[in-house]
Amino acid sequence: MSKYEDKKHPAFPFKDVVKEKPKEPRKRVDIVSVKLAKESSLLYEKRQITGPEDAYALFKQFLGHVDREHFLVLCLSSKNTPNAIHTCHIGSLNASIVHPREVLKPAILANACAIIVGHNHPSNHPTPSHEDIEITKRLVEAGNIMGIEVLDHLIICDDTFASLKERGEM
Repeated sequence: MSKYEDKKHPAFPFKDVVKEKPKEPRKRVDIVSVKLAKESSLLYEKRQITGPEDAYALFKQFLGHVDREHFLVLCLSSKNTPNAIHTCHIGSLNASIVHPREVLKPAILANACAIIVGHNHPSNHPTPSHEDIEITKRLVEAGNIMGIEVLDHLIICDDTFASLKERGEM
């Protein structure tokens, strides 16, 4: 049998060959674009973050006075100039659930080379908890995989702060 039969005398009648197959389920796939949306801005007097004191000043300016834990991500360029700040999570009075995926997402979208994370303690005690230290280790590990360095994790209080890097916890 040849691939092409004589049209006047086909080898098999067409109506006998074609049988309806049950339609397989299909999935509609959305076409998306991912963008960073600027909500507002604030003026930062220093041009560059040179240490935890600079990051603390910026975090304090951004936070104001809040009554619950806010977990923040400060996105930095290769010259440690801040290019974005993002509230990753708002927790309860004494807890905040954070996942590396949500922390690194704004850093990726902002083309950050490095980040500094921080969260406030409404209790006004800057001592890091066991959970603070553990999430910092996970963030450093995830950041290393993604090529985004986690420079520090700050615990922010009204008049003071704690740097997990300075404490040797990271």
